[in-house]
Amino acid sequence: MIDVESALKFYRVMAYIVGVMLLVLCAGMVVKYGFGSDTMVAVVGPIHGFLYMVYLVAALNLGLKVRWPMRFLLLVLLAGAIPVLSFVLERKVTDRVRGERAVAAA
Repeated sequence: MIDVESALKFYRVMAYIVGVMLLVLCAGMVVKYGFGSDTMVAVVGPIHGFLYMVYLVAALNLGLKVRWPMRFLLLVLLAGAIPVLSFVLERKVTDRVRGERAVAAA
């Protein structure tokens, strides 16, 4: 069970990092198209892309360990590409995994 807890912790950290980076990227898009400066997007875009790949690995790792249904797993995987959704789903995932672990321990 400790393996699931470490996978959950890694997922949670990555969900927050990717969520923040996506918001920064969105701000960069506003700067790019509103003010004509694409520097922020050029810097933040590749960083977010790399971190999103790490997020995918973290979410897939956790999802396979706790055996999520495919539909829920796909929703969690897409959450890092939709602004604010990674924050919302991180909370739901944490509650779901901890709830399942509590039932299994009882």
